[in-house]
Amino acid sequence: MVSPDRPAEADRRSQPLKLGVLASGSGTNFEALVQAIADGKLRAEIPVLIYNNPGAAVAARAQRWGIPAVLLNHRNYHSREAFDFDIAQTLRQSGVEWVIMAGWMRRVTQVLIDHFGDQMLNIHPSLLPSFPGLHAIEQALEAGVKITGCTVHIVRLKVDSGPILIQAAVPVLPDDTPESLHQRIQVQEHEILPRAIELAALRQAGQSFGNFPRF
Repeated sequence: MVSPDRPAEADRRSQPLKLGVLASGSGTNFEALVQAIADGKLRAEIPVLIYNNPGAAVAARAQRWGIPAVLLNHRNYHSREAFDFDIAQTLRQSGVEWVIMAGWMRRVTQVLIDHFGDQMLNIHPSLLPSFPGLHAIEQALEAGVKITGCTVHIVRLKVDSGPILIQAAVPVLPDDTPESLHQRIQVQEHEILPRAIELAALRQAGQSFGNFPRF
C-alpha cells in the first residue's frame, strides 16, 4: 500500500512505463514487447524505436504497429559518444524513461549511461556470465555445453556485465545448429523480457517482487 503522504509518487507508479527500444536487426524482441503491451501483460508504452542499420526489418515491424521509428546510423558519427548523445536526446524528446536494448549490436558509452543509469536493460542470448559479447550461441555450441539460455540484465559500461534480473534456461540438443538453438532461445527471450521490465520498475519503486534480491 502506498503511503497517503506520497500522492505524486503513487500517481507516477500508476502510469504506463515509457519505453524506448534500441534494435539493430529483425526486431522479434521488439515485437514481443509490443504484443505483451497489447495483451495487457505489461503496462507500458513505446513512444519511439531507434534503429541503427538502414533496412533493418525492425523498422517495418514498428510501422505495422504505428510506433515511430528513428534511424540513427552509427556510421555517420565520428565517435561512439556523439552517437550515444543523439540517442539520448532522441529518447528524452520522446519522453522515454526506460531504455530497452533488444538486439542492439552497439557498445554503449558513459554518455548514455549517465542519462539513464539503471533504467537501461539489455537481453542477451546466453546464461551470463557465460558467453558474453558477440556470437554467444556459437560460443555455447563450440564449448559443448548442455544448457544455455538467455539473460536480461541492467546495462553497465563493460559488455554484458550488469546485474542480472531474469534468466531462462534452454537445453542444447545433440543436433542443434546455431539457427535451431537461436529459435528456441528466442521463445524464452520473448517471455522473460516483459517480466524483467516489470521487475526492474518494481524494484526502482521500492516494491517487493517475491524473494528476488535487490541489486
